[in-house]
Amino acid sequence: MNFLKALKVKATNEGVSTGSVSIKSKGERLDSYSPVDGKLIASVSGADAKSYEAVIKKAQTAFAEWRGWPAPKRGEVVRQVGEELRKNKQALGQLVSYEMGKSLQEGLGEVQEMIDICDFAVGLSRQLHGLTMHSERPGHRMYEQYHPLGIVGVISAFNFPVAVWSWNAALAWVCGDVCVWKPSEKTPLCAIACQNIIEPVFRKNNVPEGVSSIICGGRNVGEWMSNDTRIPLVSATGSTRMGKAVGAAVGQRLGRSLLELGGNNAIIISENADLDMALIGAAFGAVGTAGQRCTSTRRLIIHERIYNKFRDKLVNAYKQLKIGNPLDEKNHVGPLIDKDAVKMYLDAIEKCKEEGGKFVAEGGVLKGKGYESGCYVKPCIAEAKNSYAIVQHETFAPILYLMKYKTMDEAIAMQNGVPQGLSSAIMTNSLREAEKFLSHAGSDCGIANVNIGTSGAEIGGAFGGEKETGGGRESGSDAWKVYMRRQTNTINFTDKLPLAQGIKFNL
Repeated sequence: MNFLKALKVKATNEGVSTGSVSIKSKGERLDSYSPVDGKLIASVSGADAKSYEAVIKKAQTAFAEWRGWPAPKRGEVVRQVGEELRKNKQALGQLVSYEMGKSLQEGLGEVQEMIDICDFAVGLSRQLHGLTMHSERPGHRMYEQYHPLGIVGVISAFNFPVAVWSWNAALAWVCGDVCVWKPSEKTPLCAIACQNIIEPVFRKNNVPEGVSSIICGGRNVGEWMSNDTRIPLVSATGSTRMGKAVGAAVGQRLGRSLLELGGNNAIIISENADLDMALIGAAFGAVGTAGQRCTSTRRLIIHERIYNKFRDKLVNAYKQLKIGNPLDEKNHVGPLIDKDAVKMYLDAIEKCKEEGGKFVAEGGVLKGKGYESGCYVKPCIAEAKNSYAIVQHETFAPILYLMKYKTMDEAIAMQNGVPQGLSSAIMTNSLREAEKFLSHAGSDCGIANVNIGTSGAEIGGAFGGEKETGGGRESGSDAWKVYMRRQTNTINFTDKLPLAQGIKFNL
């Protein structure tokens, strides 16, 4: 495959690297099989304790130098990274699609997000502002400033195998931090490819070795990072279960964690909605990436007056979905990541039926020519209640639950009535409904949209959610502050030392 050659991905790859230097390791080998056709793509060596230690020590050394670079100079390096990503967009998008299973257009879109965050970070490199404040003491000046934090550990998930790393890395780098990346063990080749793309840029600019490191491996690597006091910030994306473990470990040592975890996202379809527009938002949100986005639409909360009409419209749309090889742009839906994901999908369907759910678009595993990997499933739709245990749980698969509402208050209560709080949307032409949904009495999610779906977010707006989604924010607004340490400074430019609050202390 030409894109593997273009990205310098070999049959066997070193999975531990500090940038230009690969480190031999004796950890568990990771074999990457494509969910598209079930074939082995390539293998990656996993980290062991010795190679992990070597990476962290090199990262510490790199940080001591990198933080001294002027922020705009660091931004210039990131700008060049963005240019290299532009050159490699097609190849990297193809690899994302082939290794993870999302459609080619989604794979290319993910690489575009990497390019966009680089552009954002370049501008940010000249805007790492603090504040100046008035002091209560005469002849004093107060201000606050932000300093580089240190090593940022990035733990990413398989569903966005390159974008999530870039969201963190681009901001961390312009802030003066260094990054150590543990990619998902299900998509290690994407990490290898990214390292290969940026390595010439870093080498050309004499960036210290260790500013961008990768440590491939399983759960144990994530545990090492979470418990390592030399890593002041761990940014982890994945399941709520994983996030709770990371958060507990990092919190125990009083470190910082940036958590991007599960979503159980709903769209409220008002009787005042444009139903054709709502259909597009709901369908793509539910089946895009085969339902494996944290922002995927899991629930539709539909007004009772239009429920039957919209349900039938949606079922008809599902009949037109083309499922198959995601590299073929004629197909709408690709495979799930692996057979474990297929099992979870089937289990969720059975649990929904056991609780009383009625499927109006049946699920199932596809077999035959083109489906040899065993990872292709049919997107399905069930009429359900918000209270069902399976509805309260995030299933990473294309299962959509429909439910009715009478009043907007009831709809908002249902929307908020799950443990997760990532993305939400309302489809309505009513200004009152839209504004209520966006108010303090509306959606409790980190993302709340009007007349667009739940899936997809733009670089520039801080991305993340509340409750069991973890509370982290990245890729926009003032999210950069989490990658830095804040310092308040007071300067006395007089020859006297008045104490705060009028305290007298005469010696």
